[in-house]
Amino acid sequence: MAGNKLDEIDRKILAELQADGRMTNVELARRVGISAPPCLRRVRTLEEAGYIRGYHADVNPRELGFEVQVFAMVGLNSQAEADLSAFEARCRAWPFVRECHMLNGEIDFIVKCVAPDLSSFQTFLTEQLTSAPNVASVKTSLVIRCAKDEPGVPFDVLEARLKQTA
Repeated sequence: MAGNKLDEIDRKILAELQADGRMTNVELARRVGISAPPCLRRVRTLEEAGYIRGYHADVNPRELGFEVQVFAMVGLNSQAEADLSAFEARCRAWPFVRECHMLNGEIDFIVKCVAPDLSSFQTFLTEQLTSAPNVASVKTSLVIRCAKDEPGVPFDVLEARLKQTA
């Protein structure tokens, strides 16, 4: 079901939970303008339908000693589905890999990694990533700083699009 299949209350619920997933159901209901029982039913329906994939804390990696963040652009020798799936499975198994996205274009995957230090990342890079089966090339870029890290989707853009089509 696309975003335009949701009513305004459902979209408000999603926007509020995206901004603060820890609020109580009573507070959420107050913010979206409905009573608590139907709000809870709507949240459960949104979860079951897959609109809400989960709840988590936004942990600061540097505070936990992960000082290095790197994006690795990976090219594979083969783009056969079995080979793509095998690389994705390998990425899911590597703890340093936090995100893995298959792309269209010159590179096959972009992989976001975190590591405690450059030495640890270099070991991962040389002993695991570049030596993995089917990996043809890896180009890395070290993150200097992050100007924006906004999870989810821009609900204000969604609302504006829905108003244009109404």
